[in-house]
Amino acid sequence: MRKAPPQPDDRDDAELFRAAIGADRGKVRALPEAPLPPSPPKPKPSAKMARRDEDAARDEFRHAVIAELEAGDVLSHRRDEIPPLVLKRLARGEYSPQEELDLHGLPAHVAEALLREFLRDCRTHGVGCVRIVHGKGRNSEERLPVLKNLVDRVLRHRADVLAFHSPPVAQGGTGAVLVLLEKR
Repeated sequence: MRKAPPQPDDRDDAELFRAAIGADRGKVRALPEAPLPPSPPKPKPSAKMARRDEDAARDEFRHAVIAELEAGDVLSHRRDEIPPLVLKRLARGEYSPQEELDLHGLPAHVAEALLREFLRDCRTHGVGCVRIVHGKGRNSEERLPVLKNLVDRVLRHRADVLAFHSPPVAQGGTGAVLVLLEKR
């Protein structure tokens, strides 16, 4: 004889489960609620506007510190670790430039980009001395020579420039500058 298949119970699954584990007889108790995991710490607030103001003031100061040069002024600068004799020899034109860049008549933003790229290429290829022709700025729409001041500002802020000085008249005078670059 065969047994009859079990008849479906009218109770729902949850109730059947509780009966099977003895929850209805008090043997089982619910676990306490688990605490939520800690949330990551919130980032500290930053003063973005103050940082922007400081950056703008630093840039403005950097440009203001360097006096505006006139057409006939000599460009001259050396790092502290470079002996003064090196600057004198540069002024007398005793260093022979290996490369030259002529910025005559270019807009300032184009001239600056070319100057930066030129200096980067010279450094990459181990060039030690270059001449940059900026002109005297006599035809400048502004009162001051724009390119001359731009070249002075860029050179003073580059870490790879050891010294620079306007060469003798025969090599460009105050319309050019000889630059000593750090060897790679």
